[in-house]
Amino acid sequence: MEKCKAFLKRKNIVISAKRYGIDALGAMAQGLFCSLLIGTILNTLGTQFHIGFLTAQIVTINEVGYTIGGLASFMSGSAMAVAIGYALQAPPMVLFSLVTVGYACNTLGGAGGPLAVLFVAIIAAECGKAVSKETKVDILVTPIVTILVGIGAAWLIAPPIGTAASAFGQLIMHATELQPFAMGILVSVLVGIALTLPISSAAICAALTLTGLAGGAAVAGCCAQMVGFAVMSFRENGWGGLVSQGLGTSMLQMPNIVKNPRIWIAPTLTSAITGPIATCVFHLEMNGAAINSGMGTCGLCGQLGVWTGWISPSADALANGAAAITPTAFDWAGLLLISFVLPAILCPLINQLCCRAGWVKQGDLTLA
Repeated sequence: MEKCKAFLKRKNIVISAKRYGIDALGAMAQGLFCSLLIGTILNTLGTQFHIGFLTAQIVTINEVGYTIGGLASFMSGSAMAVAIGYALQAPPMVLFSLVTVGYACNTLGGAGGPLAVLFVAIIAAECGKAVSKETKVDILVTPIVTILVGIGAAWLIAPPIGTAASAFGQLIMHATELQPFAMGILVSVLVGIALTLPISSAAICAALTLTGLAGGAAVAGCCAQMVGFAVMSFRENGWGGLVSQGLGTSMLQMPNIVKNPRIWIAPTLTSAITGPIATCVFHLEMNGAAINSGMGTCGLCGQLGVWTGWISPSADALANGAAAITPTAFDWAGLLLISFVLPAILCPLINQLCCRAGWVKQGDLTLA
């Protein structure tokens, strides 16, 4: 046992919830952002603003033409796998080999491809790290082991993971359609909490292919956390804090939440209010790329996702019955109210009640 521990330590193989559930998951979301999400944004901009070089098919693969954005989306599996390997501090030979593993796994995983890539890339990366530089023919052994283990694991577990993730995501979306009020609260609160925790709400939404009304509730929850924390902490953190939390991430407040969990009451209650308003009043649907459901106001990706879903629904959304629409003034008002106005008003008001109760004090929201 001691020899095994020493070997794992020497190989930097750390089996922990933080390494796999926080570091790897967060990196996966970045990989997905830099491929699928950016590809979707480029395609949307090209189509809506008639930008020639963004709409031109620059390459044909298996008789399918791809734009620049299409190619970025096409490589999402590889981008996620490499990002995960980077987070696990994989050596170069392992990292480069994960390109093939990620592409194969994402393809085999179908709708649940991102979740399958998370598991398979971790397995392949750790196995590759274990054999890295252990032989004189490392240039052959490391990539062969990484690719064979990764493809083998993908072949075995990616389809079932994809099916399970897709089924669970479908369950959430159907439940939200049937019970928009209760599920609007549940989805909004849980995804909003996930966004502020040091895990990736974007990766979770992508793995569950969360679109439709459930996606709209998720957007509401994320915006409640980001805009809520940004506005209610403005006195302590000024404009820098407003921008870093409102357009960056509310995760910056985690050290303060650990010190005083009660500062989380206002954003969480706000998400419980805006979630059902989104589903029941405005019928806000997020039919763009599913990753946008968990992005909130980060780079305005949540809002771009809703807009993209209006004019050009993603493949996942289309599979769930979505259709392109021409947004009305009511749709735009709903998006603005849910994303910005209501969180900016409700969260500080609720926090004032917490301050009067003595639960939150001046300085509790100050960013380090």
